[in-house]
Amino acid sequence: MSIITPALSGFALGGGLIIAIGAQNAFILRQGLIRQHVFILCLICALSDAALIALGVAGLGALVEANPALTFWVAIAGAAFLICYGLFALNRARHPQSMTLAQENALSARAAIATVLGFTFLNPHVYLDTVVLVGGLSAQYQGTARLAFAIGAMSASFVWFFGLGYGARLLTPIFTKARSWQVLDLIIAAVMFWLAASLLLPLI
Repeated sequence: MSIITPALSGFALGGGLIIAIGAQNAFILRQGLIRQHVFILCLICALSDAALIALGVAGLGALVEANPALTFWVAIAGAAFLICYGLFALNRARHPQSMTLAQENALSARAAIATVLGFTFLNPHVYLDTVVLVGGLSAQYQGTARLAFAIGAMSASFVWFFGLGYGARLLTPIFTKARSWQVLDLIIAAVMFWLAASLLLPLI
């Protein structure tokens, strides 16, 4: 079997899973707009996806799927994290800033890295998408084709996160006004609360 077909299938699947609006994407977009710590944050997101995909392809997906207690506690922690970040975004929306102020009040590198790690590993959907779904679908391939499928899925993460992080600067003219930042933060807050609710409602 040619490795091109499974590689393209993996790329399409990986891209479809991460392009949807989510906490990670919203955070990378904001950091890209203020041009703070973009490279390291995009690299962490892409490498995290790659590591989880590798674990899924290696067979960890079945273990995660069979352990509902793990999913439960990750959902609780993830929802709390999302709610807190949503509240921070609401607070920023109450006091909208210009581009200059947003850059001056940016997170430190350590805080930004901790935040993006939280968005990545406290989201149970990340495990279901990368470890369970991608890992499960990779089982249809064998040997080199399976490796190509995994590399294709990993490549989609690198293309998306770096494209989002560095492509955000194209929107800079829009975000020279404080009003634009206010709208963005309101959208981010809504996304965070919606994601938190989507984690908690199935547990009720």
